[in-house]
Amino acid sequence: MYPALTTWQALKNKLGQDLDTLWIGSEGGMEADLVKQTDLTYRTIPAAGLHGVGLRAIPGNISRLLRGFREAQKILHEFKPDILFFTGGYLAVPVALAGRNISKVLYVPDIEPAFALRTLAQMSQKIALTVEESRSYFSDSFQQRLVVTGYPIRPDLKTWTRQTAFSYFQLEENIPVILVTGGSKGARSINQALLKFLPDLLPETQIVHISGNTNWAEIKEESQKIITNFKLETLTSRYHLMPYLHEMGAALAAADLVISRAGASSLGEYPYFGLPAVLIPYPHAWQYQKTNASYLEKRGAAIILPDDVLNERLFSKIHTLLNEPGNLEQMRKASQSLAKPSAAEDIANLIVDEMERRRGIRQ
Repeated sequence: MYPALTTWQALKNKLGQDLDTLWIGSEGGMEADLVKQTDLTYRTIPAAGLHGVGLRAIPGNISRLLRGFREAQKILHEFKPDILFFTGGYLAVPVALAGRNISKVLYVPDIEPAFALRTLAQMSQKIALTVEESRSYFSDSFQQRLVVTGYPIRPDLKTWTRQTAFSYFQLEENIPVILVTGGSKGARSINQALLKFLPDLLPETQIVHISGNTNWAEIKEESQKIITNFKLETLTSRYHLMPYLHEMGAALAAADLVISRAGASSLGEYPYFGLPAVLIPYPHAWQYQKTNASYLEKRGAAIILPDDVLNERLFSKIHTLLNEPGNLEQMRKASQSLAKPSAAEDIANLIVDEMERRRGIRQ
């Protein structure tokens, strides 16, 4: 979602009134609320995944994909786009097939492309990558189409500085700030491990805890019990708990250390802010997050902590890092060295170049 919206904004800045964009989303998809906050035209089609689903679901999902393909054909015939831009997802496949004669640019957010992205790559004229290491997942026949751009950073994130972020959260100077996040839905294991070590962390740190919407009420209640039982009321101003944060740039700019999953955004947003990370790859899926985390760890920007040892090792890992400022500073510099702040503009340029190439062929 965010890489696509960020690239669209860069395109809009570049082309101005000459840009006419249609966003195709899935019926009942979570992207609707975000897209409708913009001035984008929004249409939906039926869609469903085939990779990693049970055998019983496959016939019904195939039927939805076929209906999605027919709907996409109608939409593309009406809109007549010069180019299609994809950032992945099973919905993109029927759209790409419906627009088989239209130029396509693909962005691969994670280092290792997922099943849908591999399918889309077959049909794309240009493929933007977050990091150079993604090249190894593509055969020689793809190499001329691959361009390393980096991960597109949302413009609203870039507006925050450490000073404005500290003011936003009313944080104290000279006390380390930890950002803990599991994404919009949250990560139960990370939330539970943090609550377990809350009595140990609050006396020496400040915490911005974005729990996600799942189990939000339970987490809030449990944290209040912990604060009361351990007589931490005088330290409550150091604990900032919320289910979701629109001003994510404030949290990233304020933090000295982040504890999180290893989704694609960790490859772009953490380096942009020079943010050292303790990464806990999601254990119940294919290894995309582990691959992302390993990339950052090998470059000294992060430490991987397996999900099944969180309850035993999370506090000791945080405590060690915060008490070794030289090591944390090295991680910060290593992370910052990986930043590619112009990624959105570079992808936008790819799209414009491909449109101009296509127009030249037509003429």
